[in-house]
Formats: sequence, C-alpha cells, structure tokens
Amino acid sequence: MFIILLLSGVLILALRTRRKVRKNARRNRTAPYKSTDAHLKPFDVKTAKPQAANPILRGSAYVIDGDTLVIRKTQIRLFGVDAPELNHPYGKKAKWALVSLCKGQTVQAEVTEQDAYGRAVARCHLQDGRDLSAEMVKLGLAIDWSKFSGGKYRPLELPDARKKLWLADARQKGRMHVWEHFEAKRVAGDDRD
Repeated sequence: MFIILLLSGVLILALRTRRKVRKNARRNRTAPYKSTDAHLKPFDVKTAKPQAANPILRGSAYVIDGDTLVIRKTQIRLFGVDAPELNHPYGKKAKWALVSLCKGQTVQAEVTEQDAYGRAVARCHLQDGRDLSAEMVKLGLAIDWSKFSGGKYRPLELPDARKKLWLADARQKGRMHVWEHFEAKRVAGDDRD
C-alpha cells in the first residue's frame, strides 16, 4: 500500500512539473523571425560554405629574418614577437638564430591572421612542440609585441632585451622618428663608402 501511494505521489509531481514546463514554453515562445531579423536569410544547404578553420602549414622553413620565414611558398610572420630587421643591430644574429632553430626541422605553422603587408601571421612550432616565438624571445633576439600577443612572451624576455633591441622597442611604442633617424644615418654612412 505504501509503495502504491509513493508511486502515485511521484506520478502526480511529474505531471505537475510537465504542465509547468509546457506553460512556460508557451509563454516564452517567440516568432522565428522578428521584424529586426528581416535581413537574415534562412539556412540554404546549396549555398552554405563551411567555416574556414585556421589553416596549418607544415614543412621545412626558409628564414627571411628573425621573425619571418617561408613555408610552402607562404611568407609567415611569427605571432606576437618583434625581431630586428636585417640591417639593424642584432638583425643578422636574429636571422641566424632562427635558421639554427629551424634547420633540419619540420615547422608547423597555424595561421591566425594576415598582417598589413599581406604576410600570414602564425603560431609556429617545431616537431618537439617548442614555440618559435618563445624560443627567439628566450634567446634575447626578439621581444614580445603585447599589442598582438597580449603579453604572452613578455615574462620570457631577458632583462636587457629591450635596451639591446631598442629599434624594435621604439617601433612598438610608436616612436618612428627614432627609426627614421637611424635609417637616415645608415643611408648617409653607406653613401660615404
């Protein structure tokens, strides 16, 4: 008898809950397309395209400079860091450090975006999982560009890295006059030779 009463109580409770759920669903129901959604079109299988995932490139890398390389004919800028240009102090050293990291390795580049110069920006990793951006920062030959990395690589910077890579630091801070002055001095020095 007790079991029958218990089961009937559970059944009554379940029915009441079900009614409340249905009542609330009716009350909250909205039209599928509101007047503000008039510009939206219904899903069409024939014209639908899959959302592009971040492309991943794998292969050997040809190094351009300390933060740029080429994989499978695609020029790639390392994500979140800034290394000196080839004709700037430590520029050649940065390039050769990246060459030695990539030599004989298959590099995997996950493209995240495209920069203002049309290069793919990518998170690049070696076969053993090391992040090339992080490795260049740890070597003191690149600095974190927090505008793009969110400060991810800043803790890895050597204490004197921003002094040593002062031109890259000036560019990040928008002090292009420092950059232009260096370039003008360099060109004037080349003309005398």
